[in-house]
Amino acid sequence: MTNPVIPGFHPDPSICRVGDDYYLACSSFEYFPGVPLFHSRDLVHWTQIGNALDRPEQLRLSDAWSSGGIYAPTLRHHDGRFWLIVTNCTEGGGNLIVTATDPTGPWSDPIWAPGVPGIDPDLVWDEDGTCWCTVAGVSQVRLDPSTGQTYGTPHRLWSGGPGAKAPEAPHLYRIGDYWYLLIAEGGTERGHSVSIARGRTPAGPFEPCPANPILTHRGTDHPVQNTGHADLVQGPDGSWWMVFLGVRPGGGTTGWHVLGRETFLAPVTWVDDWPVVGEVALDLPELPWPLSPSPVEEHRDDFELAELRPSWISLRDRPAEHCTAKERPGWLTLRARGGSLDEPDVVFTGRRQQHRSCRARTLVDATEGGGGLAVRLDERHHYEIEVSGTRVRVVARIGSLRTVVAAQSVPAGPVVLAVTIAEPPSPHGPCTGPDVVSLGVEQPDGTFTELATLDGRYLSTEVAGGFTGRVIGMYAAAGIVHFDWFDYEPLDD
Repeated sequence: MTNPVIPGFHPDPSICRVGDDYYLACSSFEYFPGVPLFHSRDLVHWTQIGNALDRPEQLRLSDAWSSGGIYAPTLRHHDGRFWLIVTNCTEGGGNLIVTATDPTGPWSDPIWAPGVPGIDPDLVWDEDGTCWCTVAGVSQVRLDPSTGQTYGTPHRLWSGGPGAKAPEAPHLYRIGDYWYLLIAEGGTERGHSVSIARGRTPAGPFEPCPANPILTHRGTDHPVQNTGHADLVQGPDGSWWMVFLGVRPGGGTTGWHVLGRETFLAPVTWVDDWPVVGEVALDLPELPWPLSPSPVEEHRDDFELAELRPSWISLRDRPAEHCTAKERPGWLTLRARGGSLDEPDVVFTGRRQQHRSCRARTLVDATEGGGGLAVRLDERHHYEIEVSGTRVRVVARIGSLRTVVAAQSVPAGPVVLAVTIAEPPSPHGPCTGPDVVSLGVEQPDGTFTELATLDGRYLSTEVAGGFTGRVIGMYAAAGIVHFDWFDYEPLDD
């Protein structure tokens, strides 16, 4: 059993328990569908069961910038129904609520809550059924979640340590004799942390924990950094646990994280009615309850189903006329819109990179257009290997620079494109990047012809900024491009 429990770009975890089952939701930013949902019976093995926002009428991202879009959901179960509140940070967006009786869906059309300000909304119900919504800042307002109507003016609550940056990610709980207000502060970079306060009512006043922050790795050499944005839950045996985001930096002294913010798990004990967070271990200890391993995820997708697996994500939308597995049986067909990965409307469908060492391959038929296989962070930071006709080329976009790194002729017809991501070669030093990205063509006999190897640091958050992680996938830059299969294989992680 290893941490992170949900690796790769899965930040801002929110968790709820329903009987013996656990459900968890994460942020999704500019990608469609939005808000991935996971299920577990043991807190360590998680299976994606869907996405809460999987229809255009629920999720409009046409104006979303990279690292904009869907921020920080809260998932709760109340009165026999799942409730999910989240912020759509686009023009005309705001805070919205969707509900479901079954977390696999369908989820309702959104209920908008225009009276809820800001981001990171939380929902909690008190003993008389009143619903309170708490947001980053930290402020709170009474809310009818079935209509989105608020009552009164949002009022400020406890907002963390004096002068602390970015008090956010509030979650409110009734535990024992107290209401606990859990927040993140310090910003979601190396200074990230988790703090807590308690009061006798959900509206406060709140007394801060004398041991705040109760979780942070700032100023340490711990392999997990940027720890914050947490949620609390009880384990099957009644013990307490915390899910939270963190990153695994690699390379030299700066440390570059490339997978995005991931979901981690840590034990929690209680001392004098305050939570104490235990060690954040990469190798989790043996748990005092039976494990329920998830089904082994198939690394290869032959696109034999009419609908894509829930782990596939696209940029901002996924209209059937641009992305479909129904046109050519057993193939994914992409019709170009934007002319390159520099464009916000490029047709791209990918999966999150979840392992620091991995290989991705796809069989591409570009006889009717041009496209290929890409490693994407945003419009200004991506590497791709692209085929058009009998020409294959590697393109690198790093900030304001875009260049063709290498090119080669290939025989007419389908071609296997491949990307391998691995640890940089020795010797390592203070300027060594986190990994290297090799792009090339796989020959019919299985040998890999490398066209270019590029430094992975330029596809990292520390270089590009933002809140997302790498996504590896297929794209169309011209005409119609067909993909017979896609294979993602973790190597030695």
